[in-house]
Amino acid sequence: MKATWNGATIAESDDTVVVEGNHYFPMSALNRDFVTFSNHRTTCAWKGSANYYSLLVNGELNADAAWYYADPKPEAEAVRDRVAFWKGVKVSA
Repeated sequence: MKATWNGATIAESDDTVVVEGNHYFPMSALNRDFVTFSNHRTTCAWKGSANYYSLLVNGELNADAAWYYADPKPEAEAVRDRVAFWKGVKVSA
């Protein structure tokens, strides 16, 4: 699977975990050249607290476009050390 935005490959891996229709990529697959800080946080009732990254590609910012669970609840252990995308990030085979 490949996650792309604004002409750049943000992540690529054959090892994704699909949860609620979202592909969670291994953190090691994330291209850190395009990742920047976000202080955005949300909470999922069954997965726990989500942290976010923003993307910066070719001078354009996509705020809070990636999320991850640093310490997921036990029932969501499959997403530990993984990152998923939204806000226009295209995920395709």
